[in-house]
Amino acid sequence: MSHEDTVKRLLEPTGIEVDGSRPWDMKVHDRRLFRRLLANGRLALGESYMDGWWDCDDLAAFFRKIYTARDLINTDRADLRLILQVMWAKIVPQGSLKRSCEIGRAHYDTGNDLFSRMLDPWMQYSCAYWQAGANDLDTAQIAKLDLICRKLELKPGMRLLDVGCGWGGLSKFAAERYGVSVVGITVSDEQAKHARDWCAGLPVEIRVQDYRLVEDSFDRIVSVGMFEHVGRRFFPAYFDMLRRCLHDDGLALVHTIGINSSGFDYPWLTRYIFPGGYLPSLEEIFASANGRMALEDLHSIGPNYEPTLLAWHDRALAARPALDPLKYDERFWRMWRFYLLSVAPSFSTRVSQVWQFVFSKNGVAGGYEPKR
Repeated sequence: MSHEDTVKRLLEPTGIEVDGSRPWDMKVHDRRLFRRLLANGRLALGESYMDGWWDCDDLAAFFRKIYTARDLINTDRADLRLILQVMWAKIVPQGSLKRSCEIGRAHYDTGNDLFSRMLDPWMQYSCAYWQAGANDLDTAQIAKLDLICRKLELKPGMRLLDVGCGWGGLSKFAAERYGVSVVGITVSDEQAKHARDWCAGLPVEIRVQDYRLVEDSFDRIVSVGMFEHVGRRFFPAYFDMLRRCLHDDGLALVHTIGINSSGFDYPWLTRYIFPGGYLPSLEEIFASANGRMALEDLHSIGPNYEPTLLAWHDRALAARPALDPLKYDERFWRMWRFYLLSVAPSFSTRVSQVWQFVFSKNGVAGGYEPKR
């Protein structure tokens, strides 16, 4: 059986055809693709797309087919398990960590010209909250920010630690609308500069500092889209920080992407987009929090991430004519499109999750009622 015939047979459970006419079918431009997929499926699907070896009219629908077929794929038949490696890329890659970090730095150091156009006015690079009735990205991100502040029960005069503050949007929002003082920490000099300029005149201090080095005390702690970058080895240190820095009667909110099965990995994503990233399972989070923090509330909002990612995709493409074509070349745009559209349907199909946890140190007296 040829390599092409093998790949076609492996695709049968998904309903995807090679060179078919439907929006989710693969359009193959280089017939070497089939050998490449079978030889290195862990990375080859995304890399061959970046190289222009294949296309798809609706890449999100393509991946929705893959994720929806996972119950058929997760069987004892070796040929069906193979497609999981080829198309879902679950196995940890053997690539160089040094090379992955170099690619990651190139990704993050592209500057704010793309992100300022792709994201909302509050520069939120995390899941928005559409369930409150929002019908556009800007409104959905404001709803997310307000949801977080209400869950934390912020009151004027409180001191808030924003762990992984990014460009400073949440810090600015909480200071302006809830009257709190904020310490935001980030490991990015570029983001810190933007946050300081943006929050000038507000009671907001932005530090370039690792979370493990924070020793101050706070009434509230928030962490949005940062826990995915901690790494499983350091989960206990993260929760040690929460306990050390939170007042006895304080609350901490952790907003994170998660996964249903411990040890899951998407090697293309961790090589090209988020080097060193690790998606936690509930089991891992609870094990690390046990004995350190008390769970007050858990809210699953994962389906909100698909429309968020699709909105980013549309805004990024609309911004393309205004961006430097040398800095953002065709290969970059194929990488970016593959990133946003391969990840988006993983949330509606519940392959991936988004959780918001509210923790206290020793339990809230009288109980905690989440302000949703």
